[in-house]
Amino acid sequence: MKKKELGRPVYFVAGGVSQFAKTRQDLTFGAMVKEATDQMVEGLNLPYGKFLEILKKRGGTKASYFSDHFTRQLMAGVMGQDIQGFCPLSSNRVEGGGATGGICFQEACKEIASGYMDICVAFGFETMSHVRTWKGNEFIALASDTDFDYPVGGFYSGYYAMMVTRHMYEFQTTVEQMAMVSVKNHINAFYNPYAQKRERLTIGDVRNSEMVAWPLTRRDICVMSDGAASCLVVSEEGLEEIIQAGGKIDGVVKVTGIGRGTDAMRMADRPHDQVMLLPWEKKTDYKGLKYPGVHSFRAGRVAAKEAYEMAGITDALEELDFIELHDAYTSSEIQTYEDLGLCKYGEGGKFVENGNSFLKGIDYGLNLAQPGKLPVNPSGGLIACGHPVGATGLMQAVFSLWQLQGTIKKHFGTETLQIPEAKNGLWHSHAGTGTYVTVTIGKKV
Repeated sequence: MKKKELGRPVYFVAGGVSQFAKTRQDLTFGAMVKEATDQMVEGLNLPYGKFLEILKKRGGTKASYFSDHFTRQLMAGVMGQDIQGFCPLSSNRVEGGGATGGICFQEACKEIASGYMDICVAFGFETMSHVRTWKGNEFIALASDTDFDYPVGGFYSGYYAMMVTRHMYEFQTTVEQMAMVSVKNHINAFYNPYAQKRERLTIGDVRNSEMVAWPLTRRDICVMSDGAASCLVVSEEGLEEIIQAGGKIDGVVKVTGIGRGTDAMRMADRPHDQVMLLPWEKKTDYKGLKYPGVHSFRAGRVAAKEAYEMAGITDALEELDFIELHDAYTSSEIQTYEDLGLCKYGEGGKFVENGNSFLKGIDYGLNLAQPGKLPVNPSGGLIACGHPVGATGLMQAVFSLWQLQGTIKKHFGTETLQIPEAKNGLWHSHAGTGTYVTVTIGKKV
């Protein structure tokens, strides 16, 4: 079967993020999106009016938000469209649970690849502070099976606790390894001014925080957030149009691979098949493994395989320079190391314990054998940056763009989180218990 491919080149040239916070009482959701888009346009060194002029020649947008419940507003996407001055251009809302932002970015890429647009703005937001935490958890739980799972206590922290308990039983993963993910991501976020949670933690801090669903503590889990993000993808013609108008771009990133996978909503309905192998894996690596079970995300494996094949990646650990990964739970970061093929299934705990996913040059207060092999979540991830669902996947894309452009110091005020000479990056978005997953790969041109 012919591999999937983009019809024509897609370039990622600019992005912006709002401040992520527990609450943004100073702005409506539309104004928060405008804050992110203003930053994106400023990155092009163009007046906003000039940008609109270019966009309206052959452009459009995609709007990303997860839940109508948080805004108490149907058609919030078109309200965001209006406040940014994008009417009457083509647009539509994208929604796919926790992967909403990642799907939105890929749908914008497809508009460019198809030739329908030459310039596309993907913007996303969520205002989760409008409800109490328990109510927010209820809204999010509506993204599980409301006929069977939800009525008997199906909240996401419970699902993920069950999954990692199985991972611990089957692969001897430890709570200390999970806590190391939280320590890493919080300390990374300490240097990210856009992050919601900027604090230096220890393993003891993580394990001694309030227990939510054993073995997951409060600091193993991401937080509810307000935030917005915007991304600009263009064709070669769109790029030329921006430059001819006087725009200056910090660096062009080519979208080399996109992949997307799905799985049954109810984990009990997922079959036990053979593992889908990535180019560098062998059947003998997984003899006897019940897959996906409740310890793995088959959708993530499918998305990774598609994206790797499209981008020509034959060894992720050697060819990628960093990953921005959907870490709603410390446990899911470890599980996703395995889905992405950074290590074999069952070795995710050791992968983080050895320091592979940490940044070099930062003091994490841990004894790491080989830090910096492939940094994961150099931005701080969802656990520390926050998780305003509709914006999250786009936020990950923006931080990946800045890494590849080499502009982390420009945006963060410090180069501590800059990965030297980064050329290939991957950003990953995940919904439900692995029901939608996206993987996108970008390469510095």
